Amino acid sequence: MQAWRVHRNGEPSEVMELEETDRPTPGDGQVLLAVRAANINFPDALLCRGQYQVRPPLPFTPGVEICGETEDGRRVLATPALPDGGLAEYVVADESALLPAPEAPDDAEAAALHIGYQTGWFGLHRRARLQAGETLLVHAAAGGVGSAAVQLGKAAGATVIGVAGGPEKAAIARELGCDLVIDRRNEDIVAAVKEVTGGRGADVVYDPVGGDAYAKSVKCIAFEGRVVVVGFASGTIPTPGLNHALVKNYSIAGLHWGLYNAKDPAAVRACHDELTKLAAQGVIKPLISERVPMADAARAVQRVADGTSTGRIVVLPSGGTR
Repeated sequence: MQAWRVHRNGEPSEVMELEETDRPTPGDGQVLLAVRAANINFPDALLCRGQYQVRPPLPFTPGVEICGETEDGRRVLATPALPDGGLAEYVVADESALLPAPEAPDDAEAAALHIGYQTGWFGLHRRARLQAGETLLVHAAAGGVGSAAVQLGKAAGATVIGVAGGPEKAAIARELGCDLVIDRRNEDIVAAVKEVTGGRGADVVYDPVGGDAYAKSVKCIAFEGRVVVVGFASGTIPTPGLNHALVKNYSIAGLHWGLYNAKDPAAVRACHDELTKLAAQGVIKPLISERVPMADAARAVQRVADGTSTGRIVVLPSGGTR
């Protein structure tokens, strides 16, 4: 089969190589899946760079989520078992963690209706306890993780403020349903949030960026607000001032979705049922910016690494969608 392999750490476009290799062999409790669509996530870039919290042995194949097909023809969502990730024609995955792919979305949309939306749902509902009528501030609102949070925030009845970089991404954030979009390149985030909330600030901040995004968020957080730390796409991990959290009375909550697979798999399945229902109702729909063939995967991962992509880029190993 064909698979993208990383033999040394570095930038994705420099270290990813498309190779012919053997199909992976399922272990106890695992199944072999044919990959129908592999969604590219920022962790794939971090894996290539050797900067992710999980460091698989070299060589490895990136790709942390797929829509695949079992040998008996079932269409499922899976997180492949590293070091044999999803940017390949076949993967193995733990059978107990397989989720049925929703009927309505095509393969690319189904692949994207997994980690990003699960992260958004757990972040907003389990960690931040977002309530209808509250104000939600979403950073990188036109990105894969941010776009999911925007849709889930609107579904929860929140007023959603999206932050994006540049007019193209700002336009996408508006199309996603943001009530207000702030272009961080030429607008003052803190002033804009305070103005639209009458000086109160945002009740919940969803931050997959870190760095300056976090620093500005805590300057416009509401009384008893909650900051959900999802990731550090900026490359800078903030150092929270706990004295500031104390005097302004806000909470900082971390969200590592992968832990729920190990600690509370029943909650993951319940979340999937809720996401499936919302997708069937048309309330949420993954933003797929590109569907690319297998040969273009390395360039696609690099675009995600560089922050130039919007929504999700999905690799279709067979060139089709169903």
